[in-house]
Formats: sequence, C-alpha cells, structure tokens
Amino acid sequence: MSDQQDLIQLEKKLLERQEKLEAKQEGLEREKAELEKKREEYVTKLQKVSELTSDEAKQRLLEETEKDASAMMAKIIREKEDEAKRISDKKAQEIVLDSLKHGALNFLPEYTVSVVRVEQEDIKGRIIGKEGRNIRAFEQATGVDVDLDEEGIIRLSSFDQIRREVARLSLEKLLKDTRVQPFRIEEVVQQTRAELEKVMAEEGEKLANEVQVYNLPADMYPLLGRMKFRTSYGQNLLVHTLEETKIGIHIAHEIGANVDVVRLGCLFHDIGKVLEGDGSHVKLGADLLKRYNFPDPIVNAVAEHHEDKPFSSVESIIVHIADAISASRPGARYEDLEKYGQRLGEMEKIAKNYEGVEDAYAFEAGRELRVIINPGKLDDNQTTILARKIQEEVSRSLAVPGEVKVTAIREFRAVFPESTGI
Repeated sequence: MSDQQDLIQLEKKLLERQEKLEAKQEGLEREKAELEKKREEYVTKLQKVSELTSDEAKQRLLEETEKDASAMMAKIIREKEDEAKRISDKKAQEIVLDSLKHGALNFLPEYTVSVVRVEQEDIKGRIIGKEGRNIRAFEQATGVDVDLDEEGIIRLSSFDQIRREVARLSLEKLLKDTRVQPFRIEEVVQQTRAELEKVMAEEGEKLANEVQVYNLPADMYPLLGRMKFRTSYGQNLLVHTLEETKIGIHIAHEIGANVDVVRLGCLFHDIGKVLEGDGSHVKLGADLLKRYNFPDPIVNAVAEHHEDKPFSSVESIIVHIADAISASRPGARYEDLEKYGQRLGEMEKIAKNYEGVEDAYAFEAGRELRVIINPGKLDDNQTTILARKIQEEVSRSLAVPGEVKVTAIREFRAVFPESTGI
C-alpha cells in the first residue's frame, strides 16, 4: 500500500514540474515575440533615419568594407612591388656578376705580330738564303711580312691570324731543317696548312665540349676552330664565344629559360664571321644552321642577336644580352683594329678580282700590296700594266693613308730533280 502511495506522490510532482516548464516556455515565447517586435521597430527607425532599406544598408556596408579592403590591398601590393624592385635589382646584379665570373678567361692576344725566337743569329742567314731568295719564297708562300732586324727575334706580321700561325709553325720547322730552299719552304708551308686544319678541328671540338655541346656534324668543328684565329674589334672570337656562352647559360639557369637553346644560340651566334659569302655574319650564320636542320628557336636566336629581327623568344633575348655583356666590358674590343683588318682584306680582294692573279697579300699596314701572277696567263708587259691598274683602283676605292706600293711577282719555274744547298 505504501508503494502505491509513493508512486502517486511522484507522479504528482512530475505533473507539477511539467506545468512549470510549460509556463516558462510560454514566457520565453512571449519574450521572443516582444524582442522580434522591438527589433523590427528598431530597424524601421534606422531605415527612417538613414533613408536606406535593409538591402541597401547591406550593400553600403559591403561597399565600405570592400573599399577599406581595396585600400589595404593596394598598400600591400605597392609595398611588395617596391620590395620586389629592390630585390630584383640586387638579384640582377648578382646574376650578371656571377655570370661574368663564370665567363672570366685569361687570354693574351696577338693582334698583328707573332714572334719566333732564334738561339743563334747565323740561323737567320739560312732563312734569308742566297740573294734573299728564301725569305722571298717564304713571304710569298705564307702571305706574311718577315722582319729580321731585331737580335734573337724574327717577327711575322699579318692582319690574318691564320696566315700568321701557318707562317710561325712553318718557320719553327724550317729552323730545325738544314734543307732551306724555295721548294722546301713551299712544301713545309703546305704541310703546315693541312696540319692547321686538323688543329682547328680539335680547337672547335674543344670549344664545343667546354660548353657541353656534343655530337655536332663533323665539318662544323673546323669552323668553330677558326674562331681561335679571328678577332672581332680586337677581341678574340673564340674567347668571346666561350665567355658569352657561359654567361648566357648561367642567365638561362637563373630565370628558368631553355638552357639548350641558349647554349647553342650563343655558341653559333658569330659563326658567320668565319664563313665566306655575301651578307652579314648574322645572315651567314643563320643560313648555315638552316642547312644543318637546327631547330627554329636556335636559328632565330642567331638571326636576332643583333636585333636585325624582332625577338621571338626569351632565349633570343638572353643570347643578345650575353653577347652585349661580353663585348662591352672594358678592354674587350678595339674598333680601330677591326677597321684596319677590313681595309687590308678589301685591298687583297680588289687585286684578286683581276684575271691572272693567283693570290694577293697586304703588308706594311696597307702601304704595300704584293700580287702573285700566274705566268701562264700574263706576260711581263701585262703584269706591269696590271700592277698599275690595281694601284689606281686601291687608291681610288679605299681611304688608304699615303701611297700604296703594288709589287706584282711573276715567276716561271721548271722543276727537275731537287737540288741541294741554300
């Protein structure tokens, strides 16, 4: 009986608690309704004061927030741009300086004179020969001017470095040879020319390997090697090419450009300077690469490196910049020497255009032009007239200081078993 009374009592308490909760719920609902009513009244009052609807107020608030955010973003962007400029200028300086450091090379140029030292002065007599016939044959075969006036030294003078190198190597061989006579001199000079072709091929391959270019067509290596014996405004072309290629590769690595295109573009940018043909070295170089089916980006890099055409790629710009850095550094180039070489080359070209001329060599800084005549095509009288014509055309066509001396050499030889002696 007592248990039943306890349950009734508990149920009664639960009902009372439920009633209290329902009453509180009703009170909360009334308060919520009153708050909503007051909120609406407040919004209405705000709209009347501001003369804006709710949507318009939201839009105004968003605009103000966006305006503040834009000002903040613009300020941040300006700060970042200024910082980027400061960093980029410093970074650019670091790239250029580091590139120049990578391309720094030691090179002692011989511009127009090579020197061969002799241990005994009597050796010079053997080089001169009877009545000077040996030295005349040597100058005629090599195209260089020989000066024996200084004690212990023989100076070989020519603006053409290949001729001068052939003469230097030939003379060193002849100094060790007791059979110094015109026929032997010509034979040694011909052998040396053939050997120098091999040397140029080796130098070209060495240059390509230095910049990590491999498997080029075999006949391109001698062309690259000729750069060792060519100057551009007094700057050795092989040294300039190696220096410029290293600079270009470094810049390409730094900015994420195509390194291989830059590498080959720099390597071949001046190849046209050692080629024969009409047109600028830029055109000759680009045409050569086209014949060997090099990819267009590499051909364009060569064709555009002097801005003859608009730049077509970042790589072309890098080749142009690297070329300018190498060429414009203090002491790199001497413009007068380049003009000097061009003038002497033009003198020789004028003489070679005449029929019956086998070869021509300019000496004495362009004051003397020696012309080798084919004895089977011109006689003595015709040779005399031709020398006069060449002298008149050279003086008329070129701004040569002073009077140009033209020496036309016509020599007939009948070769029997070789004689001995000097």
